[in-house]
Amino acid sequence: LFLFPTERTTEIGQLISSYLTKEKDLEDHTIHLLFSANRWEHVPLMKEKLHQGITLVVDRYAFSGVAFTSAKENFCLDWCKQPDVGLPKPDLILFLQLRPEEAAGRGSFGTERYENSSFQEKVLQSFYHLMKDETLNWKTMDASKTIEDLHKEIKSIAEETIQEVQNKPLAELWK
Repeated sequence: LFLFPTERTTEIGQLISSYLTKEKDLEDHTIHLLFSANRWEHVPLMKEKLHQGITLVVDRYAFSGVAFTSAKENFCLDWCKQPDVGLPKPDLILFLQLRPEEAAGRGSFGTERYENSSFQEKVLQSFYHLMKDETLNWKTMDASKTIEDLHKEIKSIAEETIQEVQNKPLAELWK
């Protein structure tokens, strides 16, 4: 399981964490590149695990970074994707969709920099644009379901995908 950003395990991750919790301010291009660098610093371990036949579950991978940055003013999707070109390409991307109003009612929503409903709506639109890429295997899930129902659905889709991609070579993202 890889959770991005990896906030406590690397210096880059710690810097990102301090940005997200509003302890530090960073220029938007800089933070976008740091998020990408955080993913890249884990690529050797990710590839090692994949070559051992281990299935990876990755939370908030490149698509999240691209969607969040491209939702900001003056950032185009193509520029946002460039730092992540060549990362290991996922065989399956699960998009757990939840209306921004529902997300706002969960847990500690609002404590991090990007947690406000109007910005989340822009991020959602960026995700929709990313989902148009037919070279990627996107599956949208209704995140308002019960945890048990969502778990069953995710497990079924994941098991099916694992069977489909056995012995398939590792591909690179956006290449």
